[in-house]
Amino acid sequence: MIKSKKDALFLFFVYLCAMFTHTLENNVLIIRFQENLIMPTLDPDLQQAIEACIATGTVHCIIDLEAVQYANSSGIGILMRILAKFRNVGGEAVLVNPSSHLQKLLIITKLSAIFTVAKTTQEAMEGLKA
Repeated sequence: MIKSKKDALFLFFVYLCAMFTHTLENNVLIIRFQENLIMPTLDPDLQQAIEACIATGTVHCIIDLEAVQYANSSGIGILMRILAKFRNVGGEAVLVNPSSHLQKLLIITKLSAIFTVAKTTQEAMEGLKA
């Protein structure tokens, strides 16, 4: 039971931290979102991980959306910010396995022309190495 504002903020922080994992494989940052993209801003831990990878020379990112069924406008904004960070250093960010809802959203918003989309992490990795 939430008894104070502090408890509520702690639970919200735990919720945000559980929303993604990230790893570095073959000098490519792989972000795996674990839940729907409805968070209001880019998580500070994720932003720090992105900036640390870029600072050490990583210029490519794979965003695994397999567990994401829905994204609101804030979630799409997060994907755009990640893409911009990597393109600003001459790199690329690839979306992997978006749900049919996300695919439709990318088409409706015309973001399908901006994002590279792959079916698997392996396909994305091969595309980035080409």
